[in-house]
Amino acid sequence: MDNATTPPRPLPAPSFWRGQRSVLTVVALGGGLGAAARYGAGLLWPTPADGFPWTTLLVNVVGCALIGVLMVLITEVWTAHRLVRPFLGTGLLGGFTTFSTYSQDIERQLTDGRALTAVSYLLLTLAGALAAVLGAAAATRRLARHA
Repeated sequence: MDNATTPPRPLPAPSFWRGQRSVLTVVALGGGLGAAARYGAGLLWPTPADGFPWTTLLVNVVGCALIGVLMVLITEVWTAHRLVRPFLGTGLLGGFTTFSTYSQDIERQLTDGRALTAVSYLLLTLAGALAAVLGAAAATRRLARHA
């Protein structure tokens, strides 16, 4: 065959991408499910224009508690499949919790002249999220020891 008429062969995908394709897929699927759950929570419990964003606060605190449980279970209790953490942790819970909405809520409160509400929300979310992840992880460890 003449090289001038032979079509070029496609290059193989780099091995990194071949190995990461399944991870990217489960992160995307989990993220979509988590974001849909967060959206659903917002529809069920909408925040009034001038109200305190309780739904976003609750979603972030619950999501942090769940990540605390998950991380103990998959790192200390069970040997999890390699896609469990990316699907549930990075994807589902990463999509469920929302730092961007939290930041936007604070900005909106400040713009509306509600600085005390903004600072209260900022601190309450940080304290609640930290307490939730630490408390849930500790409780999961205790329960796992007694199981």
